[in-house]
Amino acid sequence: MKKLSLLAIAMLFYVASFSQILDPVKWSYAAKKTSATEATIYIKATIQSGWHIYSQNIADGGPIKTSFTFNPSKSYLLAGKTIEPKPITKYEQTFKMNVSYFENAVIFQQKVKLKSTTAIVSGSLEFMACNDKQCLPPEEIKFSVPVK
Repeated sequence: MKKLSLLAIAMLFYVASFSQILDPVKWSYAAKKTSATEATIYIKATIQSGWHIYSQNIADGGPIKTSFTFNPSKSYLLAGKTIEPKPITKYEQTFKMNVSYFENAVIFQQKVKLKSTTAIVSGSLEFMACNDKQCLPPEEIKFSVPVK
């Protein structure tokens, strides 16, 4: 019995060593001052070929939309909503509805009003990546972007 358990554990490690951890989306961040009291935060998703992430504007009943939460701060205020470029919109049989998504790369932008000469804009984002065969579980990622 002990040999059987050891064999099962060894096989599990063998199979796990060949399994691939899927991480099709890489995030990067930047900030640019547009005046002494304003800046734009750039949040970029670089998406592996064959994968996509969803727009912020998805109707209920669809996939998990990309969303942003910004931490309150004494050094800045949000100016408007996070904007995105025009997405691809197509009917997805999985969700039985039109959905909007991005492939390859997308840059989201958030304007902020600065209350001091420097600030750190921080928060989190949530997104879901899918390809034509599967969707990965939603991920939440924390970010921090210095504005100088």
